[in-house]
Amino acid sequence: MPHAAPHAATVNGTRYTFDSLRTLLARATPLRSGDMLAGLAAESASERVAAQLALADLPLRTFLAEAVIPYEADEVTRLIVDSHDAAAFAPIAHLTVGGFRDWLLAEATAETLTALRPGLTPEMVAAVSKICRLQDLVAIAAKCRVTSAFRNTIGLPGRLSVRLQPNHPIDDPRGVAASTLDGLLLGAGDAVIGVNPATDSVAATTTLLRMLDEVRARYAIPTQTCILAHVTTTLRCIEEGAPVDLVFQSIGGTEATNTSFGVNLALLAEAQQAALALNRGTVGQNVMYFETGQGSALSANAHHGVDQQTAEARAYAVARRFSPLLVNTVVGFIGPEYLYDGKQIIRAGLEDHVCGKLLGLPMGVDVCYTNHAEADQDDMDALLTLLGAAGVTYIMGVPGADDVMLSYQSTSFHDALYLRSTLNLRPAPEFEAWLDRMGLATSTPDRIPAPMSPALVGLA
Repeated sequence: MPHAAPHAATVNGTRYTFDSLRTLLARATPLRSGDMLAGLAAESASERVAAQLALADLPLRTFLAEAVIPYEADEVTRLIVDSHDAAAFAPIAHLTVGGFRDWLLAEATAETLTALRPGLTPEMVAAVSKICRLQDLVAIAAKCRVTSAFRNTIGLPGRLSVRLQPNHPIDDPRGVAASTLDGLLLGAGDAVIGVNPATDSVAATTTLLRMLDEVRARYAIPTQTCILAHVTTTLRCIEEGAPVDLVFQSIGGTEATNTSFGVNLALLAEAQQAALALNRGTVGQNVMYFETGQGSALSANAHHGVDQQTAEARAYAVARRFSPLLVNTVVGFIGPEYLYDGKQIIRAGLEDHVCGKLLGLPMGVDVCYTNHAEADQDDMDALLTLLGAAGVTYIMGVPGADDVMLSYQSTSFHDALYLRSTLNLRPAPEFEAWLDRMGLATSTPDRIPAPMSPALVGLA
């Protein structure tokens, strides 16, 4: 692709010039530690404002003419370019990035945003998010409607799903079962009952898959289970006849990042086809589950000089290719080297959510932080509440909000109850009906589960 002319703007009498689209996007990004670590951040607030002004005036068509990573060097770039739908893009093709922000806030509807998705590139949505306030990110995301389905339907308006995350430090099935019971009793698990395994062995993965599937089948729970092993491990489990509902994989926004994860687009396509062939879904066949996070490309030294938020948005192009049931950004998990404090984590979570939704993904957020970050649970409460207002598809449910295997802080089953109650949100409809049948939910509008149900005592 041809190299565009330099981008420039003047602030306080000083003219700032940005020699490429990649540089412009990086300098316009609200401050975060990862971009500083990579030497990509603006050197002053004035330079950042200048970059944001220049970005706001940039025609959206520029993103179709200038790639942040060369087409011939990166299969994610090729995916973005080759899958772009010019007809879907046409209604906004005349706009600048700033004009696109105004259109999103003032004119866009759920219907127009759905039609627009194939015409948007990750770099376009990353760019517009960089010139948005937090309230803009919330307002735009709240307009997006994205649904997916497997054994229940996720992402419907007025709904909030929860991934029940019953991790255990040694993959003890009894410990996983106990945490699963805890979550079910508190109305969690409609997004997925998903375990991060302590080991990546086929034997341990298969053991947990069979145990969770037995629980699901025994109580006729309309949900899906997943062991978040590497995709190659899951493929081996499928070959050995294990009951695999969803295929999980962490992904990134560059070919080199995905290589560091041991995957590429061809392998993900193979895994998707293997899962589809099992035909285990009942109301849909979205069989993929992806996790992402700002900073993954930088931590792998695979960012090609692209700022971490733009690289993150490019990961959503990979996810979109495979029509997933679930995608979530593990926003504060990588650590303060990439998102230093609560302020940076809050902004990044809202950016990731809106960019994923604009690109058509069923986007969840792991509202989380590591213990060495300058963040605490008050910051997470703020992000959680903002995401609820923004229509987040799902959040995590971790016993006590403290993951004893991964050693980080997330959200608890009670946090999900708070959000559902305060914002009048309900579980996925099929799962909600199951909660009612099992005596786990009251008949009140806030859907607070009852303290205990005799129906599940046997699982304990």
